Amino acid sequence: MTDPADTLPLLQMALRIEQDIFLVRQRGREAAAAVGLEHQDQVRIATALSEVARDLLHSVGGADVTFSVVFDLAAGRSVLRVDLAPVGPLPDGRYEPQSGAVARLVDMLAVVPADGDTVVRMSRRVPANAQALTPVRLAELRAELSQSAPGSALDELAAQNEQLIAALDEVRSQRDELEVLNEELQETNRGVMALYNQLTEELEETNRGVVALYAELDEKSAQLRTASESKSRFLANVSHELRAPVAAIIGLARLLADSASDPLTVEQARQVGLIRSSASDLLTLVNELLDLAKAESGRIEPNWADVDLRALFGQLRGTVRALATRPGVNLVVEELPRPATIRSDEVLLAQVLRNLLHNGLKFTERGEVRLRADRHEDRWSLSVSDTGVGIPPELHERIFEEFYQVPGATRVGGTGLGLPYARRLVKLLGGTLELSSEPGRGSTFKVSLPVGGA
Repeated sequence: MTDPADTLPLLQMALRIEQDIFLVRQRGREAAAAVGLEHQDQVRIATALSEVARDLLHSVGGADVTFSVVFDLAAGRSVLRVDLAPVGPLPDGRYEPQSGAVARLVDMLAVVPADGDTVVRMSRRVPANAQALTPVRLAELRAELSQSAPGSALDELAAQNEQLIAALDEVRSQRDELEVLNEELQETNRGVMALYNQLTEELEETNRGVVALYAELDEKSAQLRTASESKSRFLANVSHELRAPVAAIIGLARLLADSASDPLTVEQARQVGLIRSSASDLLTLVNELLDLAKAESGRIEPNWADVDLRALFGQLRGTVRALATRPGVNLVVEELPRPATIRSDEVLLAQVLRNLLHNGLKFTERGEVRLRADRHEDRWSLSVSDTGVGIPPELHERIFEEFYQVPGATRVGGTGLGLPYARRLVKLLGGTLELSSEPGRGSTFKVSLPVGGA
């Protein structure tokens, strides 16, 4: 805080007797009003002055009081400053007001050295919207304050009573507003509690419904598991029972067509051939049903061993090539570099790849069906691609459902069990079977397996 040397005090007075306390309060309020402090701030600084004046009068016999306006660099504005220079030494050179609330009435209250003396200093900031306190304005204020006659103690007491009444009215008004706010808050709380209770009841009702739903879902899941187990047992039993008569039909048809038997007419030979072909298709279906039932029941246990993919590909090249009966379709089984081994079940893996190759040959009218293998770090990718009609994206998952066939493809035969069975076997071997296909661009079935097995 700066105090220019050419700045004269607004007002000076002496505090020596009890009546001076009222004069200090009065002059403090007048000085505060002159520099532009608001009414409440005028009352605050006047009250603080009267309390400090009473303390100093009783403790050290009085003080010299000086009112001045200085510019506070920290606040960036002018402040009204009051210095009370005690006429006697302060105890321990310190001052503590009797009322702890005094310091809250002003912006600053402290004991500071001034011109070799120790003074009790307090200050209050002048509002920014107050009239500018130029040297000319300060001279005018100094003249006004010097010409104004101080009132009596009774007048100051009456003014203090009026201020007290106004403060009490304001407190009562604030109390009434607070009561209204409390009532509104209580009403809001009652509404919140009612809403909370309602939401709690609804949540409990919802929870009961969810618990009941879970219980029903558990029951349905148990029924579904029972139905699935029953279906698997039915398929296994029926398939097993059908294999013997179907095999007998095929054997009888082969016996009738044998050259050692009585010769058949052309029509009879054709009919026996139809019987044998139908029985062979039925046996294929029975075998697929039996394999699927085994896979669903978890009765297939892989025989883990190191499988040489080069030898496996060579075996598939020889056994499947005979099925490529269409002259416009070429079966390509790519050669593998050495070494090409994987930890798996050779029989199950060969069954999967053979199934995918058969499927590609059935649905490809021209072009090629290609089997290839690529290793990516710790996984083998075995893919079977064809140049057939392709499969729409919305049917990519449906073709792995049991007995489902792509519309328009039933003319080539099949039961719709090969792909579901192949995916189950791949999963059993610790891998995945995915399809990539678009209509008119063929299909690619990719088997991804870990090198070290599941």
